[in-house]
Amino acid sequence: MLSRRNLLGLVATGTLVSAGPCDIYASGGAPCVAAHSTTRALYSAYSGPLYQVIRGSDSTTIDISPLTAGGVANAAAQDTFCASTTCLISIIYDQSGSGNDLTRAPPGGFDGPEANGYDNLASAIGAPVTLNGNKAYGVFVSPGTGYRNNEANGTATGDEPEGMYAVLDGTHYNDACCFDYGNAETSSTDTGAGHMEAIYYGNSTTWGYGSGSGPWVMADLENNLFSGQAEGLNSADPSISYRFVTAAVKGEPNQWAIRAGNAASGALSTFYSGARPTVTGYNPMSKEGAIILGIGGDNSNGAQGTFYEGVMTSGYPSDATEASVQANIVAAKYATTSLTSGSALTVGSSISFRATTTGYTTRYLVHSGTSVVTEVVSSSSSTTLQEQASWTVRTGLGNSACFSFESVDTPGSYLRHSDFVLYLNASDGTKQFNEDATFCPQTGINNSGSGYLSIRSWNYPTRYFRHYDDALYIASNGGVHTFDSATSFNADVTWAISTGFAS
Repeated sequence: MLSRRNLLGLVATGTLVSAGPCDIYASGGAPCVAAHSTTRALYSAYSGPLYQVIRGSDSTTIDISPLTAGGVANAAAQDTFCASTTCLISIIYDQSGSGNDLTRAPPGGFDGPEANGYDNLASAIGAPVTLNGNKAYGVFVSPGTGYRNNEANGTATGDEPEGMYAVLDGTHYNDACCFDYGNAETSSTDTGAGHMEAIYYGNSTTWGYGSGSGPWVMADLENNLFSGQAEGLNSADPSISYRFVTAAVKGEPNQWAIRAGNAASGALSTFYSGARPTVTGYNPMSKEGAIILGIGGDNSNGAQGTFYEGVMTSGYPSDATEASVQANIVAAKYATTSLTSGSALTVGSSISFRATTTGYTTRYLVHSGTSVVTEVVSSSSSTTLQEQASWTVRTGLGNSACFSFESVDTPGSYLRHSDFVLYLNASDGTKQFNEDATFCPQTGINNSGSGYLSIRSWNYPTRYFRHYDDALYIASNGGVHTFDSATSFNADVTWAISTGFAS
């Protein structure tokens, strides 16, 4: 018998035409007990809040809801609210009615980066996408970012059956522990094998792994990432290269499965389905029922990834039910959109960055060896200094939708951040360097006029080029470091872009 929520997805002919993923799970006998998405409603009748953002200028908040019941998030409301300041995602609401909202992850076995041991919140603009042509924002998790609910209601405990899926960015990952979504310990500490059951995405080879070089969809069951029944390699678990990935894990007594596919087209494939691992502690399972996003069960928070939507169910969903959910995800038409805004930069051109903070407007971003600072530069400055203040715009080394900045006088060396300090370093070609050297310009936070930009880090999108005591950092608005001070932040991260002195 269909629930009332499912009836709301019917038309007069009785054909189910507008059911959301959680309507489909309920019809299949495995209802959602947690439903999280910053991009859309996951029930056809849901019109409540999807997520909350907090504004950097005054710490006020706003809830972002769908444009219509069952629809895509109202990104325009967020953009208006966050204009001329920064915003963070402070709550990801549970749409299931169970109250399983996700908030900033508290301290655990691994402390978070904030002074109080909590994890960071995600930038509200770090992961823009479109769904059926409508703009929305995902949750861009940088290392140190994480969300959690240790007092969840209705989630599986012990060896109870459950299912889960997540839609993720298949190009945003690393090998650190652990980019997870799913069931974890209620204490934020490692309480032993079998106390978790969560989707993992990344290319860690410390425990289990799949074929190729990754990334892989695996299951974090605590003290081990499993790609199949045995520890180590499951050659049937392939590397994933889709821009949008649907990842699914489900488990019941002595049975579990990993399934995944392209969230933009096609069906799910089964990478493992069978008995629980034979390693001690995983059969039966000892799940505790907390919910995590972007971190491991003990708050291990070195991983990165992007989350768009996901659910957890009560009961073990059938493959047929998951096939219908995948069809719904494909029909949502996830697509990429611009990561930049404001005055356009031209690849191959030479530019200079001038500070706009009152009292510093004659100073430009320059390098002195590998150090990056601001100095007074003018048309009468030495050729050497003018070249040090000039940067060639290149296609982003870590993401071609953004940019990298190569030194004019030191070809092959790029602006990159390390420990949030900006340096000029020669490229070593690694994934880490490329990502650290990639930046996404946006309309100037303090001046939206032509020629003014704020330069956001691609892999830490809460952080921007900022001059502080004449040194250069990637800084967040009001973070824990001295250079994160909220005082004059907007001005300090807004730069006047001009033709390079050495062009």
